[in-house]
Amino acid sequence: MAHYIGPKHKLARREGVNLLDKTSNTLLRRLNQIPGMHGAKRRKKLSEYGQQLREKQKAKVMYGVQERQFKTLVDKLRTRKGDTGELIIAALETRLDNVVYRLGFASSRFMARQIVSHGHIMVNGKTLNIPSYAVKVDDVISLSAKMQQNPQVAKLLTDENKAMPAFLEKKATVGKLIRQPERTDVEVPFQTQLIVEYYSR
Repeated sequence: MAHYIGPKHKLARREGVNLLDKTSNTLLRRLNQIPGMHGAKRRKKLSEYGQQLREKQKAKVMYGVQERQFKTLVDKLRTRKGDTGELIIAALETRLDNVVYRLGFASSRFMARQIVSHGHIMVNGKTLNIPSYAVKVDDVISLSAKMQQNPQVAKLLTDENKAMPAFLEKKATVGKLIRQPERTDVEVPFQTQLIVEYYSR
């Protein structure tokens, strides 16, 4: 599956919200400036469709999901019982690359995706290199021995200030999904209802 490899700050500036996992003074200063040669101009008032589109784009950028993949996911969730918005949050949060990030094994979702793709993550003791894999309740996620020796990862593992979502538990280099994520577990900069409306057109 193809994924975006261009400038990350550009994506956040396009939406006017910090969708990245890292913060920098440069990014925060330029969030209100749209990228491109006409970026200094103020943002136009969006139509209803435009608002729905932007919310959808925010979710895609934040979780690193491509359009076809995201549309397939939302269409599938719309057929299930329950609040579709809640189901979208749960599906995005239980992607393997996101779980690796939430567990503190990576400093960003982009880094987590790379770690997974390179075969450094094991699920229930078996190597899995699919970033979009849907982690299930009671699945055990662990780092490979080689990745534990990586200086950047080793430093992350010693960070005791990393906030752990209530749906995950972690001991050293092993984590576990103990229940499905709920909307109240995480803060997201987009409105799932507008995303549902966008794909319901």
